[in-house]
Amino acid sequence: MNVQEVLRFADDMVFAKTGEHLEDLQKAILLGVWKGQKYSKIAEESHCTEGHVRNVASELWQLLSDVLGENVNKLNFRSALERSQFAYFSNYGKNSLQIGNVNVCDNSLQAPEIPKTRSPSAPTSDISKPQTRLDLADAPHISSLCDRTSELATLEKSIVQDKCNLAAILGISGIGKTALSLHLIQKVQHNFECVIWRSLRHSPPLETTLKNLLEFLLNKPQIELSSSIPDRLSLLMEYLRNNRCLIIFDDVQSILSSGQLAGNYRPECENYSILFRQIGETTHNSCLILNSWEPPREITALKGENSPVRTLQLKGIGTAATEILRQKSLLNPEKGDNLINTYRGNPLWLKIVANTIQEIFRGRVADFLKYDRLFLGEELAAILYPQINRLSELEKKLICRLSREANSVSIEQLLQNADLSPSELFNGLQSLGRRSLVEIEEQENETLFSVCPVVRQYVLSNPLC
Repeated sequence: MNVQEVLRFADDMVFAKTGEHLEDLQKAILLGVWKGQKYSKIAEESHCTEGHVRNVASELWQLLSDVLGENVNKLNFRSALERSQFAYFSNYGKNSLQIGNVNVCDNSLQAPEIPKTRSPSAPTSDISKPQTRLDLADAPHISSLCDRTSELATLEKSIVQDKCNLAAILGISGIGKTALSLHLIQKVQHNFECVIWRSLRHSPPLETTLKNLLEFLLNKPQIELSSSIPDRLSLLMEYLRNNRCLIIFDDVQSILSSGQLAGNYRPECENYSILFRQIGETTHNSCLILNSWEPPREITALKGENSPVRTLQLKGIGTAATEILRQKSLLNPEKGDNLINTYRGNPLWLKIVANTIQEIFRGRVADFLKYDRLFLGEELAAILYPQINRLSELEKKLICRLSREANSVSIEQLLQNADLSPSELFNGLQSLGRRSLVEIEEQENETLFSVCPVVRQYVLSNPLC
């Protein structure tokens, strides 16, 4: 093994065990020790103190000891990793976890459990037990998850107990769809033979996505496939019927159209509807999860409590968001609820505004809240831009109308002032709701509509009509 293989293998093993990648300083320590450097030299090159490097190194050796099932230290880590790589590849062969370009064995996002008291020649695991093959090369690093216990439980029940075929996790940008999906993998992956993560951010053609999936599922890189989409779909569905697979598509909104009501496809991605329908309507043993700002039109038609198609609309995290403010070392914690409500408990929005409060007000939330005008800043505005900009003209007209209202309004009030027919109004409100851009509340047996303060401020500052 060369040094790059060592770093990659160690990182993959730690990720398989903990769900987290090695930090930059941990990698620097491994690299430096490999080259025979002292901790003082590593500290100098890493621009930190020698004491800090020693502390991180001590934790790193303990982490690697837990992962590999033997004592690992500065002197033996190279030989320990080489032994582990050889043992794992020899014992597990094709029953492996694929992360990036390296295959390592995995069960429930953890390396096989190895008794700490075993002798070096003892078996490392029961090789007769099926191993989950994971392809997470396309997935981002897993991040912390603030109080999504109930959402995780709901998804786990739908996927594991109810065996739903298709599930959509929906919500506005920053609400935590991707993070929730990554943590879900840790909870449910042992129920599947294969788990695959794919991003649709760059709107890949369906034939490319199908080829990519089949290459991994069939374990045949560069496989020769028919150019026919129906043939590739047929092969995929056959595999999903005969095997239990979990597939996650992230950034699904990228294959959906701008300038139309929610759920319509871009012309070049229209045939994804065939894939989603087949997975949602036919009998098989697998599950596809879609993370999106809005549901593809098939989802809204097929979903139901007793249907194999489910949706989960993510809301803000409420008072649990105080942990985000605490991590940002903000002062005046008693004012936190006001801040959380204004930014609707959206984790990303709160992190952005918390950085602003730290940089301008030195963390004093009370000083920030003295100002009436809700602060967006370029960073938050840039996040909202693609979501607002993709609206249809009808939706833009309606969201402008709602943004001019300080309070929630009824359908009757909207019909009086918005210059829209009832059918236009219903279509617009429904589409905005599916995009998580309108808030709905019941008051005295009347349905009222509004937009949240952050969206209202964006619309008022960036006129759409």
